[in-house]
Formats: sequence, structure tokens, C-alpha cells
Amino acid sequence: MKRKLASIQSVLAIEPIANADAIELARIQGWQCVVKKGEFRVGDAGVFFEIDSVPPDDERFAFLWRPKDGSALAQPANFRLRTLRLRGMLSQGLLMPLAQFPELPSVLTTGSDVTEVVRITKWEPQIPLNDEVDGTFLPGVPKTDEMRVQSVPEVLTENTGKPYVITVKCDGTSATYGMNRHTGVFTVCGRNWSIKRGNNAYWHAAEKYGLEALLGRFPQWIIQAELVGPGIQKNRLGLKGIELRVFNVYDQEKGRYLDHGEAASILATNGLPMVDVLERGESFSHDQASLFALAEGFYPDTQNEREGLVIRPQTETHSLVLGGRLSFKAISNRFLLKGGD
Repeated sequence: MKRKLASIQSVLAIEPIANADAIELARIQGWQCVVKKGEFRVGDAGVFFEIDSVPPDDERFAFLWRPKDGSALAQPANFRLRTLRLRGMLSQGLLMPLAQFPELPSVLTTGSDVTEVVRITKWEPQIPLNDEVDGTFLPGVPKTDEMRVQSVPEVLTENTGKPYVITVKCDGTSATYGMNRHTGVFTVCGRNWSIKRGNNAYWHAAEKYGLEALLGRFPQWIIQAELVGPGIQKNRLGLKGIELRVFNVYDQEKGRYLDHGEAASILATNGLPMVDVLERGESFSHDQASLFALAEGFYPDTQNEREGLVIRPQTETHSLVLGGRLSFKAISNRFLLKGGD
């Protein structure tokens, strides 16, 4: 499911904020954000911008970066919507009235994606790995990008009662390894592109774990992992060298992800480290609040906030809500408030 950075959403609730005369809290989907007092009522529709949205350098958004004295200031180069705490309340995203966007179609429904219409782009962290783009991503292989539970709260109902597994989300960068099924060439990819063989962390990890030889023997497997270590993000795991934490094994011949147990067995047999399992159970019953409570914590042997969780059924399941596999994430609010990406 493609992430909707800007969409039409209805206000589900408005709540007062203690000792605040000018602002109040609006609830949208599974999100909450601070709005001007009286600007929205329950049931009103607005344009909701998720965190990580990069708005255009447009006067409508200038209040986000303009100084309080109103003086002109160009949009900062690395600006994006982030998680904030205002008057003690968590605020994630931005809700603006429909009237401010005359370019929108006249007929809109709740959930309509207007990201392109209002010219929103997604912020992506810059990974200083000296890697070089070689070409396109592996053909026929899904890219890695879980939806946040706040954007699709219905997935909680879909997962309820199922045997489940919750794993720790590592704060690194996505790496995919496999044989190109058209050319038979071992290929290393970042999130969106293949990476040239050379002196970079992606290929160092491939060599460290013998992935070219392994996947040459098992060309049907695609290994998808978080690349972690020095020079990647802030190395919150406190590692001394480049490592992988595998979170997916995909069978490109059968066109499916392996169930958690299948993947764990393959990885253990071949000496590949899997992401840590935080919780496993026979009947999923978490709500959003309990997931966010569970998401908070430190990476082992550090005082660094972990990024969050990934939640899946133990057996691969199709999600009608997501239009694909049932898998979603809960990012720790404490991690975000302390500067996490």
C-alpha cells in the first residue's frame, strides 16, 4: 500500500489542552495533532499531512518555518513535518482546512490521496555510505516499506486473534540481496536502486555474510535486511562494524514471503542474524496504545531509544486493508521526540 502523505481525512474527535487558550487536539485516523482552537469541529474534513511530509515553498505553509515576528524566511533546505510536543501534548502531522486548497477536485471522499495535487514529497534520510547507484531495483521483488499503524488502524482488527510475532525495528538503512532472475547476476540494492560493487557498506555486508555464494546456491531467495553500524544513521545499536538484521526472506520463484518460522530456520542454518523478536503469541489482542507502550525501550547494551516495532501474523496473510501482506509498524514516539528519523 502506497503511503498517503497528504489525504482528505475527517476529524474524529476534538479535545481541549490544559492551560492552552489558542490550540486544541484533533484526532484523525490513528493520529493526533494540534490545531487552532475553533478551526475544526468533529466530522469536518481537512487535508491531513503526515509526518515526514515535505511541503512546497508555498505561502500557505510558510507559517511552519517563519519566525514569530513574521519576517520573511526561505524554506529550510532539510525541512519536514516532525513529531512535536506542544503544551505537553504529542502532535504528529498537520491538519489544514479544505478551503486553503482551491486546486483540489470538487468531489473528494475521506481517504482520497492528494499528495501529488498539493505537491508534497517524502523526506528521505541521506545515508553517507559513498555508495554508487548502479541501476534499477531487482525486478519482481517488492520494496520494503511498512505502513504506520496510525495511518491504517483497521489492520489491528485484521490481525486480532491470529498467532503473531512482534520484532524490533532497527534504525539503519534498507538493503536487499538476491540473484537477478533475468540476468542471473548477484545484485545488491538499497531502498530503491541497485548499488555498484565496491567500497561501500552494502557490499561489505554482502562479503561479510557470504551472500553471493549463498544466494548462488539458492537463487530463489531474496534477503531483505536492515544495514546497521558505524556511519549509518547514528549507529544507535552501538556496533563496532557493519552488520545486517534480516527481516524478510522472499521466494522470487513462488512470489511470496516466507512465514516467520520458515525464514528463521533458513537464517539460523546459514548464519544470518535475524531481527530480534520482542513478543510472540498465539492470539493478537494489542490496541494502538499498548503497541506504542511496547515500542518504547532501548537497544540492547545501550541507552539509545529503539526505533519501534514491526507487527505481523506468524503465517503470511493477505490484508484487504493494505492490499498486500499483513505487516505494519509502530514507531516509538520517544524515539521521534529525541530526534529519530
